[in-house]
Amino acid sequence: MHHRVSHPGAVITKRTLDVIGAGLVLLPLLPLFAVIWTLIKLKCPGPVFFGHIRLGRDGRRFKAWKFRTMIPNGDEVLKQHLETYPAARDEWERDQKLRDDPRVTPLGKWLRRCSLDELPQLWNVLVGDMSLVGPRPIVKSEIEKYGSAYALYKSVIPGITGLWQVSGRNNTTYEQRIAFDEYYVRNWSVWLDTYILARTIRTLLTGDGAY
Repeated sequence: MHHRVSHPGAVITKRTLDVIGAGLVLLPLLPLFAVIWTLIKLKCPGPVFFGHIRLGRDGRRFKAWKFRTMIPNGDEVLKQHLETYPAARDEWERDQKLRDDPRVTPLGKWLRRCSLDELPQLWNVLVGDMSLVGPRPIVKSEIEKYGSAYALYKSVIPGITGLWQVSGRNNTTYEQRIAFDEYYVRNWSVWLDTYILARTIRTLLTGDGAY
């Protein structure tokens, strides 16, 4: 299935805007990077950055970079938490997220609420793993949940922000997230990307749907 966003001209246009946009945003944010780096070092012993394997265009695996917001032994803590609390296990299986995640540090909660933890993904944009705007990057275990929509998902490059992030974010159902990704791929335009970027600024300022 071919869509406007996968046409050669659209790919070149989108990639050009990504590189210019990410470069223009990254440079003035370097002092903020330094502040966050220092805070993590002081308050959360361990690595500053965290790379999580996600699926990109054509199903290619890549590391999506974030500022670390979790304790170092997060996987063990999550496993024990899900075994202890059935309601949390159901929430995780349904949404792949927890409203009250025991792994997240106090500083990490603040970074997540402001979406500052995702700033390192500007590097992913520069190297071509991600776009400024696109579907929410998913992990391998989510392919089954996407079903036939996965073909649409992997036809484009995932984004730092997208329709899901500006349309309720964590207040939406998983099915709605998938629908947002489908709509974006089928209806992409430069103007849709511009609209989403503008709405992203509002969402960041208000913290709508963040946890």
